[in-house]
Amino acid sequence: IRVVSEVLSSHGSTSMGSVCGSTLALMDAGVPIAKPVSGAAMGLIKEGDEVRILTDIQGIEDFLGDMDFKVAGTDTGITALQMDMKITGLPVSIVAEAITKARAARLHILEKMTAAIDKPREELSPYAPRLLTIKIDPEFIGMVIGPGGKTIKGITEQTGAKVDIEDDGTVTISAIDGEKAKAARAIIEGMTRKLSAGDVYVGKVTRIIPIGAFVEFLPGKEGMIHISQLADYRVGKVEDEVAIGDEVIVKIREIDQRGRINLTRLGIHPDEATAARGAVAQ
Repeated sequence: IRVVSEVLSSHGSTSMGSVCGSTLALMDAGVPIAKPVSGAAMGLIKEGDEVRILTDIQGIEDFLGDMDFKVAGTDTGITALQMDMKITGLPVSIVAEAITKARAARLHILEKMTAAIDKPREELSPYAPRLLTIKIDPEFIGMVIGPGGKTIKGITEQTGAKVDIEDDGTVTISAIDGEKAKAARAIIEGMTRKLSAGDVYVGKVTRIIPIGAFVEFLPGKEGMIHISQLADYRVGKVEDEVAIGDEVIVKIREIDQRGRINLTRLGIHPDEATAARGAVAQ
């Protein structure tokens, strides 16, 4: 993962500010980092034998001082160190003191950071880019791609997600946010699901013709309810029973040799209807 930090102005350490800001951003986005990291820039003024260590140096202290010592880490250890010196040589004791003071500064900053968010969110941000992988039966690859790539291009245009398919049936879906990726996955899973007579679904009426109504019951899957299967009584006109856009519960009666799906609204047990609605809710 690469984090880009853009600093428009500063009066202190932009790198240590980026460490803290990036940690907060990663946790807010739901990236499962092991621990939050904070950082502090330590400075030093040396005049003869007299030395003063500065904590969280400002711009002028960096410019006029003799050291810029950046220390980043968690509450249990250091993750990165970087030092710039303007003087020659520095006693180990001074370095050790600077690290000790930097730890106190880091822990103070961490306390403020974790007050805002103390751990990565359990779910990725809905605005985070997504990369989903699913497996389909290779026999469906041609159907998902479509003639000249028409179907797969249509999925991309409809959802905004990019879809790539390998010869073994591995489908990779990438999108700038989770909803787009999920929408593309739902379409592909619907197209490649193996259907059986007796399956019950919740669908939406998409077309009406004199002899029946067409219902999309899965993304990319459509079947027809014959007028005789709309109700357990005689229906004079299809429009008297359903309208385009209506949500209906349907059962697959049969799938003919040409792959056409015949649906019915008859003979659906209440438990089957409840299960179908529950599947949609999930």
